[in-house]
Amino acid sequence: MSVLSEKEAVERVRRLRSEIREHQYRYYVLDAPTISDSEYDKLYRELEDLERRFPSLVTPDSPTQRVGGEVSPAFRSVPHRNPVLSLSNAFTEGEVAAFVRRVADLAGEKGPLTYILEPKIDGLSIVLRYEKGFFSLGLTRGDGLTGEDVTRNVRTVKSVPLRLRELPEGTVPEFLEVRGEVYLAKDDFVRLNEERQREGLPTFANPRNAAAGSLRQLDPRVTARRPLRALFYEVREIVMPGTSQAGLFPYPGELAGLEAATETGALELLRALGFPVPAYTTATTLDELVAAITRWGELRRTLPYDTDGIVIKLDDRELARRLGSTGHSPRASLAYKFPPEQVETKVLDIILQVGRTGVLTPTAILEPVRVSGSTVSRATLHNEDIIREKDVRIGDTVVLHKAGDVIPEVVSVIKEKRTGDEREFHWPDKCPVCGGEVVRFPGEAAYRCTGMSCPAQLREKLIHFASRDAMDIRGLGPAVIDALVDSGLVKDAGDIYALTAQDIRTLPRQGERSAEKLIDAIQESRERPLARLIFALGIRHVGQSASYSLAEHFGSLDALLAATPEELTQVPDIGPLTADSIVRSRNQPSMTELISKLKRLGVKAAVSEDKRERTGGPFEGQTLVITGSLPGMTRQEAEEKIRELGGNISSSVSRKTSLVIVGENPGSKLDKARGLGIRIIPAHEFVAMVTQGRGF
Repeated sequence: MSVLSEKEAVERVRRLRSEIREHQYRYYVLDAPTISDSEYDKLYRELEDLERRFPSLVTPDSPTQRVGGEVSPAFRSVPHRNPVLSLSNAFTEGEVAAFVRRVADLAGEKGPLTYILEPKIDGLSIVLRYEKGFFSLGLTRGDGLTGEDVTRNVRTVKSVPLRLRELPEGTVPEFLEVRGEVYLAKDDFVRLNEERQREGLPTFANPRNAAAGSLRQLDPRVTARRPLRALFYEVREIVMPGTSQAGLFPYPGELAGLEAATETGALELLRALGFPVPAYTTATTLDELVAAITRWGELRRTLPYDTDGIVIKLDDRELARRLGSTGHSPRASLAYKFPPEQVETKVLDIILQVGRTGVLTPTAILEPVRVSGSTVSRATLHNEDIIREKDVRIGDTVVLHKAGDVIPEVVSVIKEKRTGDEREFHWPDKCPVCGGEVVRFPGEAAYRCTGMSCPAQLREKLIHFASRDAMDIRGLGPAVIDALVDSGLVKDAGDIYALTAQDIRTLPRQGERSAEKLIDAIQESRERPLARLIFALGIRHVGQSASYSLAEHFGSLDALLAATPEELTQVPDIGPLTADSIVRSRNQPSMTELISKLKRLGVKAAVSEDKRERTGGPFEGQTLVITGSLPGMTRQEAEEKIRELGGNISSSVSRKTSLVIVGENPGSKLDKARGLGIRIIPAHEFVAMVTQGRGF
């Protein structure tokens, strides 16, 4: 590249930005790129180079400024200008018909009304604001009245325009607020999980959880590494140049030749401004609506993103405004939820998988069948009671669906298709992996292998030991663990700490660099807090919360292992069942040998005195309960922060509970807290508290 003066660089930077924005628009909005990825990368790198050489030319809307900088201390709460409503749901054709009749009656219209149908994208709802054409604020929906400020993270999503495109008349809105959905494409989700599995990290359950967790990262650089995308479907507010008021319904006159007072016109306006929008269709009569819903039900599997239904909206925005809303949802819109797709297939076999605690889980091996967008060849049958209740036999034809559109599940057996050749499944007396005795303890649904040297249990125990919430050994994922077990290098978790780089290099697909990185990660894990080590040991009934309570109370592994059952039950969250499990585990020779080996190989087994002498904090003397998932923070990170600030964690709500933190998808703990009158706060407020080191 020739040397440019600053004046020449100004013009070149302007042209590069314009060209890059145009290519982004063609790629993300029109889905019609005109240059190759390598050509685009060349333009992008040239812009980066010029901005490095001339820092004064960097502007917030530059395409290079998507990757955020510093870690946010917390997500601040921002009130929405207008409530962000949810939609009422319909599950049957009859409910759709009732909706159409209700809208017609409320509207008082004698002629047919036009409706627009869009896929209901399974992602995270966001609201974006633009001022004078530039992106200024990004909020989550939150509780509908207040959202979380995720502006820096939204900037990293490449399909979100940082600067609006000019309309044909050369104008952009003075102010614009839009609503959309951030999501992970199906293919990107698969690749992301494969990458996390290779790195030994826990995989995401589904694309929606992955998208929500990615956008709520406190560090925007983490968000930037996730392949998030966005689609936009609602113009919430708009002010055009020369007007003084927000034009919600309709817009002030026609814009860019679009009849912008309709939902279809609003979508085309969004597209013209540079936003990617979902595909949509329209319908007028009820028959047309039902036919369109059916077509969408067939097309949904071809879409690049997950969708669990269709949104039906009145196309006339002014009429929709007049119809108003209930307390929670607009009267002129409806979400039709697709029923779970069900298919038939055959049970070819029933096998048993052995988990780290010895639980034998029956799994149906199925004749491969495509359901909900993927091919399924196995489904868990959970336990003996489920098999008996559904009367599942080898050779049966069964109805299969994906629970929550994610987990394959056998719904029922089609007994009319039995031929007489089907075979009942019988539980073995011996473990299919190690030959150890199989027992079913009183009061439990599960059978367990009692063999202490069971290879299947060893694999699962090692995966648990190295997991993020336990010893967090990066790079020690299932594939590497399988290779270590197969090679005989590792017979229990203690052997991990005797490994050398040369040992790792002898494994398949492990080179010099990967071996060194894994050894470094193992070395680093020796210093994990005692609570993590207790959790990593995999003692039955001892979860993360109990592990922290035990570490805090006893201070060392030796003291814990020497405690009597009575002393154990004095620890918060430790009942007789857990105490008995700890005593049983510590008396097993394999556990004694493992702990001895861990200590001999330098694994930390005590809380340092300076950390045990915990000073008072804003949560001192308070007991907190968490229910649901938290934004930008794992459960373990939240609990660690609470303890740092002097608080205690409990897994159950009682009259002794001081505060209940409510995240996304809360459980029954929320209802119990309400019943007892215990203070409740939303997750985003809690995150702000602990990251700023303050209490309530």
